[in-house]
Amino acid sequence: MQSHAILIVEDNPQDELLMLRALRKSNLANRIDVVRDGQQALDYLLAEGEFAGRREGLPAVVLLDIGLPRLSGLEVLARLRADPRTRLQPVVILTSSDEERDRLKSYENGANSFVRKPLDFVELAETIVRLGVYWLLVNEPPVH
Repeated sequence: MQSHAILIVEDNPQDELLMLRALRKSNLANRIDVVRDGQQALDYLLAEGEFAGRREGLPAVVLLDIGLPRLSGLEVLARLRADPRTRLQPVVILTSSDEERDRLKSYENGANSFVRKPLDFVELAETIVRLGVYWLLVNEPPVH
């Protein structure tokens, strides 16, 4: 059965708060977990480091920022795709970057989607809800 959890990987506290509010208000996810840097994201998804022994399954989707401390979102994505446990994990790059090279590198590294964060808070909240609806209710992930 598909998990109805979302992992947000975001180092901007204001964006994090807005995303959490939007998702909670929409009642889409049973669980919303947040990590604030690239190494934490890998540790969470691979159940290593500070998340060693984590028993919950993988989230339905990872909303991954590119500009993160310690490891960039692109480095996290490349490592996820290289690991058999997470190579099929749905990952949406959610970033304020409008650089074509970031978009290209995201897809080359195996991103399922690339979404630019709207600058307007209301638009960002709406975008987050749309992403949640799609990945939690519409998308049909592979069974593995």
